[in-house]
Amino acid sequence: MTDRKDSEVGAPPKTTKSRGVRAQGEATSTRRVEPAQVGAGKPAKAASAKPRSGTPKRQEQQRAIDTRQTILAAALSEFAEKGFDAASIRNIGARTGLQHPLITYHYRTKEVLWRAVAENAFAEIRRLWDEDVPDDERMSPIERLRAEYSAFLRFTITYPDFHHFMLRESRPGNPRLPWLVETMLKPAMQRLLPQIRGAQSDGDLPQGDPSLFHYMMIGMMSVLSSLKDEIHQSTGLEADDPAVVDTYLALIDRFVFRPGAAAGTFPARGAT
Repeated sequence: MTDRKDSEVGAPPKTTKSRGVRAQGEATSTRRVEPAQVGAGKPAKAASAKPRSGTPKRQEQQRAIDTRQTILAAALSEFAEKGFDAASIRNIGARTGLQHPLITYHYRTKEVLWRAVAENAFAEIRRLWDEDVPDDERMSPIERLRAEYSAFLRFTITYPDFHHFMLRESRPGNPRLPWLVETMLKPAMQRLLPQIRGAQSDGDLPQGDPSLFHYMMIGMMSVLSSLKDEIHQSTGLEADDPAVVDTYLALIDRFVFRPGAAAGTFPARGAT
């Protein structure tokens, strides 16, 4: 791609590196980086100094971050709806209104883009876990599990295409599944399985294969997003209504995490 084309599609020059952004093809953080305030009345610094916020270079960097997030969101929907083989970068461009060369500037192939979508999704799950489950030794294993699975459900509500994206990649013979398992799924499970074993040892969960318990919880926590249209047509309930989500979590709390407890005890997001 020539510099002229990069200029036409609004892509940053190839010599520009976005601060805080991962290498091309990797997922970026979902958090927006807010520029700091520019000091008023201060003398100009040497040209070699780092760019101050509000400068064209910083604005250009932020546009690149925003563009990547727009592409990743549209690509998640495209892969979820059509699967990897039928999905296309041109369709993703149509979803976003971005030109094809700009997408391939950031993610040069469909395979690179697909991996970036997976990395971005699991990075957001880990962020929610770190946010909702502080590194507090006073939390018991069962309390941590309740908070982490609750955060995962709320993630699936925010990103309803994630469940279908994962289902398409779970089909037998999928060449991308080994990479997904080794780099995304197993690390996530390695965080949860010790907590499941700990809760079982404490008598807070029934005995059984921790891996099967984990997948049981993944199914339970994905149902509101995966069956939202069916739920709405058969019951009139909006699966992404916060009141419906809280009611559903309260049922899980009663039957899984606190058998015999009164409904409505599942913590709201961010509660401990």
